[in-house]
Amino acid sequence: MDFDILISGAGPAGLCLARALSGCGLRIGVVEQQPLAAIENPAYDGREIALTQQSAQSMRDLGLWARIEADEPTAFAQLRDAKVMNGPSPFAMVIGHQLSQHSELGWLVSNHLIRRAAYQEVCAAQQQHQDIQLLTGEQVARAHTDAGAAHVTLASGKQLRARLLVAADSRFSGTRRALGIGADMHDFGRSMLLCTMSHEQPHQHVAWEWFGYGQTLALLPMNDDPATGAHRSCVVLTLPHHALEPLADMDEAAFGQDLTRRFDHRLGAMQLASTRHLYPLVGVRPHRLVAPRFACVGDAAVGMHPVTAHGFNFGLLGIATLARELRAAQAAGQDIAAPDLLARYERAHRHATLPLYLATTFVARLYTTDHPPARLLRDAALRLAQNFPPFKRMVAATLSGKH
Repeated sequence: MDFDILISGAGPAGLCLARALSGCGLRIGVVEQQPLAAIENPAYDGREIALTQQSAQSMRDLGLWARIEADEPTAFAQLRDAKVMNGPSPFAMVIGHQLSQHSELGWLVSNHLIRRAAYQEVCAAQQQHQDIQLLTGEQVARAHTDAGAAHVTLASGKQLRARLLVAADSRFSGTRRALGIGADMHDFGRSMLLCTMSHEQPHQHVAWEWFGYGQTLALLPMNDDPATGAHRSCVVLTLPHHALEPLADMDEAAFGQDLTRRFDHRLGAMQLASTRHLYPLVGVRPHRLVAPRFACVGDAAVGMHPVTAHGFNFGLLGIATLARELRAAQAAGQDIAAPDLLARYERAHRHATLPLYLATTFVARLYTTDHPPARLLRDAALRLAQNFPPFKRMVAATLSGKH
């Protein structure tokens, strides 16, 4: 079976790339190990995705924004401001929306809604252009490339060939590994517990990043529950994995009391309003983003620490960059896997993501180290940043996607 482009992974990145390329004359295949039912109606997974203004526009351009709003009118919540706190100190560095050109820094929306809308857009594109084929319940087992094509063997034994193979199958990409591309991985030795909590006090649409001693708490503001009017937030608790497991199994009342205590009662009483989900905390930086007739996008291209909430934003940015190159090459009758085309994509995406990846890893290390000298440095750095407007404007630009 032959394709022009074969995408490994039907998560948001893989589906958005297929949608972005549909209609330009390319035959597109998407391989996904999950069954079709899981792609059609993805389950809630605990993750609220922070979108920059640039990513919000990309979502509108791809048709996802309108689909999500049509299904759930209150799905998109404003991320108006952000504040960073350290330990028990009441002091916080505040990044206000006034530092940007908008009435909010960005937006928040549930990951499973993005996934569902991306699938729906791919189905609509396929119906219109007849150029996308989804191969669900399949997994890439082996892959190699030569001068003429990428050759893929699925676990079922099916043989596929494409002019270009694209990995979009997570930060731990098996497709990337099959092509011989290694990655630097930083395991922070911790995991994250994600869930939705209701709380007594309003969050004022302010996101929190609270580097406590021994734990990190993040709060991502959601819109009030449309049925009950309860204030809601996505809560991210980061701890060593062995400390999170008992919390994941704790009864709901005790869990609410525990989170209320961890948040120092700053939002009043908190109650669990969703299922709970655990994820390992690992940053991943591949040694290369491209190889002959091969490219990485999404988390397969850069697996960010979530402290800056830029993972999906970088995914959309890379998809836009690669899709622009591929559509231009196709329109000009050129090779869509030409080495210079792939090299341009790699340079552009590295330039856009590497500095923030390295800075994020450094910040995460500093603010999760509890030795006394680090505690003093953490507090001093926040106070210095709070009183240095150019730095705050730079952070606001990063959060809103304006560089």
